[in-house]
Amino acid sequence: MVTIKTDKDIKNLRIAGKMLAAVLLEVQNCIKPGVKTITLDTLAEDLIRKHGATPAFKNYQNFPNDTPFPSTLCTSVNEEVVHAPASNRVLVDGDIIGVDIGLKYTIDGRDYFTDMARTIGVGKISKIAKKLLRVTKTSLEIGIRQVKPENTILDIGRAIQEYVESQGFSVVRSLTGHGVGYKVHEDPQIPNYVRSHAKNVVMKKGMVLAIEPMVNIGSPDVMTSDDGWTISTLDGSLSAHFEHTVVVTDNGYEILTKM
Repeated sequence: MVTIKTDKDIKNLRIAGKMLAAVLLEVQNCIKPGVKTITLDTLAEDLIRKHGATPAFKNYQNFPNDTPFPSTLCTSVNEEVVHAPASNRVLVDGDIIGVDIGLKYTIDGRDYFTDMARTIGVGKISKIAKKLLRVTKTSLEIGIRQVKPENTILDIGRAIQEYVESQGFSVVRSLTGHGVGYKVHEDPQIPNYVRSHAKNVVMKKGMVLAIEPMVNIGSPDVMTSDDGWTISTLDGSLSAHFEHTVVVTDNGYEILTKM
């Protein structure tokens, strides 16, 4: 069920979004060759807790019998698309790393969730990697510009897909954005392409959306690794991921996780 947030909810989500953006900025500033992804994870958790919030992803389960997610950050490197847990992996010059982060802010007995991601180059990266990051970031901005009352979720996906494919890249089709706010994941699903069988939800004021294009240099096909979490490109090509939490306003949108 799609939920509509109240003005009070949006005020609290705005606070949570500013917290999250501040944390991700500090994490981003620490990304360099020689750093372990678990070091970034420890920093992120410490910063979230100092803000009086809780990591949203750590111990998260899609379903009750699933293995809990082990870290605060998803740290997806190179061909890893999303959901790679932090580890002792050492970043090297030329890597790209997608950092996906969420937090839970609790006030007046209610939990509020925000979610964001960005992909960052480590040291000196290749020209094609730079283009991938630029195109993916731009595709998020283009998708967000479709957010306004009476537009539909498919308007977002169509705009993202058309731009990404015009640049010679592909959109991951088996993963989507989603509603957010009261939970980590809510309805509606937000495909980053035109999915003919998707429910074409009309956007309304007060809807809160996590829009997150995942873009591959090669094929859009992906696979899940043996850890049950890490999703990588099937052909081993580079992938990038950018995400913001956005609220639908009277005549457009507000980015709640703006850095």
